[in-house]
Amino acid sequence: MPIQNSSPRELLTTSYNREQAVRYANYWAYRRNPNYSSFDSLGGDCTNFVSQALFYAAGVMNFTPDYGWYYISLDNRAPAWSGVEYFWNFMTTNMGPGPFGHEISLSEVLPGDIIQMAIKEPDRFGHTVIVTDLLSQSPGPDSILVAAHDRDSACRPISTYDYSMIRALRIDGVRYLSAATDFPTFRSASPDGEPAARPEDTEEPSGFTAPPDVG
Repeated sequence: MPIQNSSPRELLTTSYNREQAVRYANYWAYRRNPNYSSFDSLGGDCTNFVSQALFYAAGVMNFTPDYGWYYISLDNRAPAWSGVEYFWNFMTTNMGPGPFGHEISLSEVLPGDIIQMAIKEPDRFGHTVIVTDLLSQSPGPDSILVAAHDRDSACRPISTYDYSMIRALRIDGVRYLSAATDFPTFRSASPDGEPAARPEDTEEPSGFTAPPDVG
């Protein structure tokens, strides 16, 4: 009988590369990555955009059917990839591969953390953004800058959103399955494995330019 490799694959944890997530968010804030479908006409692209930034930084998806966090195509993706509530539920309960985190107060956010708001419907969270910079060591709505899709924005203060509810998510780390000790080498690659455009090769947005009345 052939000998099979029975080495177990451990679930390992590594740090979340916040800088990479912010780089991706700033670069793609006003454009669409052709490696992903746009959800602009399908209810909104905000959570899809944030998931892309997280995957660029984490390099790991969770392919658990229905309850994971992954994108293969428009017709083959997890609800958590593009759905606001599904995204939050996955990130705050994930015990398997992929990013994971917990709810924090707005005053605790760091660049690379996630914020969700209720805007169009006052009692339902419907918009996801990623924190890209802080103008103060004591973060607040005026000093927290975010990037977002859906009326695309970069360097936008949270205070310019007309929200009825708001919550923040600290991304604590990334888990991945491996039989070895090395983290996957695609950590710093773009989602399709090709070299990604880096902010130093482009002009970063100089300030908030989107209309203040959108979610």
